[in-house]
Amino acid sequence: MPCFLHLSPYETMVAPPVLYWEKWDAPRLWPPSEEYKGRVDLVDKSRNSSNQSLVLRDVRWGDSGTYLCKLSITTQRGGSFRKKGNKTFLYVYDTLIFNSTAHNVSLLRCEVNVTHDPRFVLSISQNGYRPRPNDSARGDAAEAPPFVTLSVTVPLSIHGENVCELHLNWDLITKSIFHHPPPAGVDGDAASERGAFPEPWLLYASLLLVPIVTLLGLVTALLACRYWPTSG
Repeated sequence: MPCFLHLSPYETMVAPPVLYWEKWDAPRLWPPSEEYKGRVDLVDKSRNSSNQSLVLRDVRWGDSGTYLCKLSITTQRGGSFRKKGNKTFLYVYDTLIFNSTAHNVSLLRCEVNVTHDPRFVLSISQNGYRPRPNDSARGDAAEAPPFVTLSVTVPLSIHGENVCELHLNWDLITKSIFHHPPPAGVDGDAASERGAFPEPWLLYASLLLVPIVTLLGLVTALLACRYWPTSG
């Protein structure tokens, strides 16, 4: 989680900054409280570093929320004072599950668990187009307090690339791809086209016969002119 110290070039620190990381209405993140011991560490451990960012490991659903870094600083000109950084929002999400449904292989379902936030949106596109979903559900937060389950189901009727995407507003968070190959022996989209519109073999044969008949007519005329007796 990012936290950087920016001082005026005219300010000189006389002691290493003291860092505090706090979570809204929760135990202190840094120095680590009992809840975070062994799971949080500094990105740069140099005492006078301006980079006071943290790495949080073994992330849990309960870690989602708003964090704020604070620095106690002592400089030659300004003396001792405290600076606050920007708020950091931590969102937690699970792995996308994207596959045909167990009860009906003609349906494609995408599902994911996310932190409670109405701005999370789950969608499926097929070969670049977004079909109308059979159902789209947001789980009941009361039944699963740490997270909410998002799910989308669409018909698995188009051969090609199916993409499930999780967005937070307009930002893409993660995605998963499901490839649906055409039936054996059929090349891509030609499968549906050939099934709906059979090849006009009779027309092809007729077009091929036209030059052959014309050529035979010319040969017959030439032979007739050559062997037909002339008068006088």
